[in-house]
Amino acid sequence: MPSRSPSDVIEGVYLCDHLDLPRLFAPTLDALPGLQIYAPDQVPDPARIRFAVAWRPGPQAFTPYSDLSLVQSIASGVDGILASHSLPRQVQVARVRDPGQAHVMAGFAVWHLIWHHRKMGNYVRNAANGLWKRTSFGALIAPSDLTVGVLGFGLMGRTIAEAVEKLGFNVVAASNTPRSGTGEIKVVSGPDACQTVGQQADFLINVLPLTGATQSLINADFLASMKQSAVLIHLGRGEHVIEADLLDSLEKGHLGGASLDVFATEPLAPDHPFWTHPKVLVTPHEASVLPAAAVATSLSRSLHEVVEGLPLTTGVDRNKGY
Repeated sequence: MPSRSPSDVIEGVYLCDHLDLPRLFAPTLDALPGLQIYAPDQVPDPARIRFAVAWRPGPQAFTPYSDLSLVQSIASGVDGILASHSLPRQVQVARVRDPGQAHVMAGFAVWHLIWHHRKMGNYVRNAANGLWKRTSFGALIAPSDLTVGVLGFGLMGRTIAEAVEKLGFNVVAASNTPRSGTGEIKVVSGPDACQTVGQQADFLINVLPLTGATQSLINADFLASMKQSAVLIHLGRGEHVIEADLLDSLEKGHLGGASLDVFATEPLAPDHPFWTHPKVLVTPHEASVLPAAAVATSLSRSLHEVVEGLPLTTGVDRNKGY
């Protein structure tokens, strides 16, 4: 993208087949100086489009835009963008890396951890029947005697691990590359890290990115290697899990429960067995909600870096997928 004078307007486009991005982000992004962002059907001249704000665009979404230099994701994940067949190889992709979003994700993960650890579902069912029944006496296992595994140790995974560790649980995290933990958090790295962590965990929290190596990772063999009655808290990508294998593990009584926020097909079909399974808690892909202001900050920074020929602060390695 060539340098422009401050009076020039840089034009962009919203690209997504799943969300109404103009409705969600235009009230904030329209206030950014020097930018004009259109819905695809309102673009006056595709040749003038220099950037896209995107999340899960269609296979041919990028085809009309011959002079595209940047695609800014509205989230930390970019697998939906990289999956588009029309994304030119030379176009840079940036994601959002926001500490506030990481804390939202951590709070969500901790809530589900406590839900399963304290068996809160029992209280909800008892309350519906006006039943006063204590279930913790003689049965509660102290956090210090339990291990929480975290798959993924980027910003999200680290923030979750630190929050969980403060509650007194033992924490072990899996990282593709060597990383150091904080406090008492142990980090396992290397190609077999996820399997190693999965085998140790009483509660397993997944926040991995979707790559060729992590797709279908949580399958029958992986689940069988987990501890009896272990719990899966799945916040990564739907394609990480073979859903039939997860259902089979739950039905056979090996896995003790699951919280599922992401699915291979979304929205989850109304007749899907996850909705009514007594061991499963379903949420509609809302583990982390990113404020529009964070997207605006990321977009402004990414465009500045592209214009000035600087490396992207939150640039994506297309080979790694994150």
